[in-house]
Amino acid sequence: MHILSRLIAMSRFFVLILGFTLGAPVCQAESFGPFRVVESGSASDLWVNAGFYSYHFQEDKGLNNSNPGWGVEYRHSNTGSAMAGVFFNSERKTSHYAGWYWQPLALGQVKFGAVLGVLDGYPRMRNGSWFLAIIPAASIEYERIGINVVLVPTYKDRLYGALSFQLKLKVD
Repeated sequence: MHILSRLIAMSRFFVLILGFTLGAPVCQAESFGPFRVVESGSASDLWVNAGFYSYHFQEDKGLNNSNPGWGVEYRHSNTGSAMAGVFFNSERKTSHYAGWYWQPLALGQVKFGAVLGVLDGYPRMRNGSWFLAIIPAASIEYERIGINVVLVPTYKDRLYGALSFQLKLKVD
């Protein structure tokens, strides 16, 4: 139960970060407390990944933590990237996704923001059909390796919450 209370605290932190993130475009400040605003210069980086590893909050549900698949992410600016892919989800079904990362804040080398995307394959969520999601996200990239971390919220009995990690490699 102790780990659950820590994860709840982390989710509140990510919601706070998301609130700052949504307010960033209207603010001209260069920082928010310890966070700095990421300059939105252009980039042209292609990344590939092999799915996710997820830590589910509802450990008693027998969910699949290993979510192999493949995906691509194209970073078109310092704050934004488009992504798409497929993976074997927590309920042992195939899911497809497409979306956009927007990460205008940073703490050190870690960028914070959210993912706006669509995904499918979850039987209790719109009968496995496509649905829209906005999920808090953090990323760190160093030369040719990076990691995306997303906080998937629990949604009723339709979608189980998790902290998901996605290792990615840069392609030249």
